[in-house]
Amino acid sequence: MSGDVVVLERAGSHSVLRINRPEQRNALSNEVLGKLREGVAAVKSDPQARVLVLAGAGDEAFCAGGDLRQMGDAPPDAYEAHRGRSQLAALFQDLWSLGKPTVARVPGFALAGGFGLAAACDFIIASDKAVFGIPEIGIGLWPYMISVPLLHAMQPKQALKLMMTGERVNAAEGVRLGFVTEMVPHDELDAALARFVGKLAKASPQSMALGRTSFYTVLNHDMDARLRMLEALLTVNLAMPDAVEGLAAFVEKREPSWRSKG
Repeated sequence: MSGDVVVLERAGSHSVLRINRPEQRNALSNEVLGKLREGVAAVKSDPQARVLVLAGAGDEAFCAGGDLRQMGDAPPDAYEAHRGRSQLAALFQDLWSLGKPTVARVPGFALAGGFGLAAACDFIIASDKAVFGIPEIGIGLWPYMISVPLLHAMQPKQALKLMMTGERVNAAEGVRLGFVTEMVPHDELDAALARFVGKLAKASPQSMALGRTSFYTVLNHDMDARLRMLEALLTVNLAMPDAVEGLAAFVEKREPSWRSKG
């Protein structure tokens, strides 16, 4: 199990789906996204699992976003690379159609796609050491795929500010903005999570499934078309000179030198 990039465990009435790449701050590779989707499907088919908790290995990060080294590699097959990028959008849809409550456990960093993954959950329980941010603009990209869950989680102009500035915010600010459900002292995170999950697990599974499904059906009207548009824009953006420069600068640990003009 220690070598698996994603680990699924059951703890009583809930399941924990954990990204297991602590050395990479639990970054989202294509393999991780595929395994997360498999894990969500397994929880959906498990009648004993009433709640799904999404977590990252260790306490440094929930998830630091996409694997930028993989993203910056020249793909041998451009079409397959484009399809691979659709995995995050598909994961969001898997979560929204799960029929069971989802809770993100955030002890530390939740950045870029990791922030989006947490926001795609119904609730976020965060440590007072948690840090959230959308840094894509700093490497010549835009947070296309996570726009949808971020707009679920906070007011549009607040999301736009974080997207445009790339600034990071702490859990207390996350509570104020509305995307963090509960902030607790770091050493009380698991106890608070257990209490919250316990409340959710007491609900009628049938009522929860029907009610939650109806909620996301209303919220996500015409979602497929919007996500396909965002996938296409991400692929276009990755081919632009500024994105190529931004990703190279990230890998080489230097400041980017933008090639475009305003």
